Amino acid sequence: MKTLWIISGGFEAVPGIARAKEMGLHVVVSDGSETAPGLTLADERLIISTYDVERTVCEALRYHRQVRRIDGVLSMAADVPLTVSSVAKELGLPGIPVESARLSMDKAAMKDRFASEGIPIPWYSSVNSPRELEEIARIQNTPLVVKPVDSRGARGVTRLTRRKNAAWAFEEARRNSPTSRVMVEEFLEGPQVSTESVLMGGIGYTPGFGDRNYDMLQRFSPYLIENGGQQPSALWAVEVAAIKNLAERAGIAMGIETGIVKGDMVLTADGPKVIEMAARLSGGWFSTDQIPTATGVDLIGAAIRLALGEEVDGAQLVPRFSKGVAIRYFWPKPGRVVAIRNAERVRELAWVQRLGLFVAPGDEVEPVTDHTKRAGFVITTGRNRLQAVERAERAVREVEIETVPAWPADAGIGVSAPGDGTRDSRPSAPSISAVH
Repeated sequence: MKTLWIISGGFEAVPGIARAKEMGLHVVVSDGSETAPGLTLADERLIISTYDVERTVCEALRYHRQVRRIDGVLSMAADVPLTVSSVAKELGLPGIPVESARLSMDKAAMKDRFASEGIPIPWYSSVNSPRELEEIARIQNTPLVVKPVDSRGARGVTRLTRRKNAAWAFEEARRNSPTSRVMVEEFLEGPQVSTESVLMGGIGYTPGFGDRNYDMLQRFSPYLIENGGQQPSALWAVEVAAIKNLAERAGIAMGIETGIVKGDMVLTADGPKVIEMAARLSGGWFSTDQIPTATGVDLIGAAIRLALGEEVDGAQLVPRFSKGVAIRYFWPKPGRVVAIRNAERVRELAWVQRLGLFVAPGDEVEPVTDHTKRAGFVITTGRNRLQAVERAERAVREVEIETVPAWPADAGIGVSAPGDGTRDSRPSAPSISAVH
């Protein structure tokens, strides 16, 4: 029995851990939280932060030498490619180069590499001060995105326009950067797409391709908040092919010959461009649920086999069908949750593949500033893209997350925006416990 070390045990990693068990593997899971749900599925578990590279390497080496041989290592739904690649290098296991992992975690260095390799990207620049950002905004005279160089989950990412304060945007990005580094780039107009590609010996396959949904940009401005996505894409076949080709080229430009790369892409009037590439399996239930449901491709199984150094048949990465799948998120009004209604009823609908809530009565919902502020999600299926989207939006409307102001000075009625899964309400006792 081969042993697979999975660095991440969060909710989104659970399906992947289960898949590894189905494949007959001895699974070791490491995570910084003692309550991480993935730990309960593991054959053995270690409490180590997924971001603690040095300690993870030391523990993996000790386990490999003293307990049981490790045959492969990967992460699932966790942006820790440096931890994974460092363990793989130390133990002589299959994996991407450490330098490629570093590039994927440094957006400025990543774009430097893309620029040198001729990969189409938006205009960008590092920024060292609010005054410099103000000058850039004056010269560019176009919508810009200000972001931390090395953060994730859209933390600190804002859209800068003439009406927005550059000093505030700079500080918002700086405080969300572990290294206090800020960059700015052109805001690209056009359809946004998520891709997920498997590279094998420099040959790419992209079974993951979903249109991203940004219908709440106005509501959450200046923050850039994604509200789910859908498959199959509404783009023309030739556009899809061009974006897939670019995603695969971008992964290879990062020095990844064999591995998984996830792309954030935009189809502009000048053709597709790369916003970012991640050197890992995606989160948001994209790799674990949405891709296999929409295409029939066992992406997690392929990633596991690559991590173990096994061959993967490229034919297995070609979509077998194209079904409608959509995901949408719950965005209740900020405040204290007093009740959640209809979640269990909606969860039991035949076309709801997965519904998860991250809040329960008594929890506080914070104002939306990044993707970590989501209160939950729903994944739906349909005979086509439009039906899947309609069902997802219906589910969001029917699951009611009732909130009241959390601060005495604002006591009164909890007002909620139409269509966001909440309703105007007066305080009442909790009626349903959320399922986490």
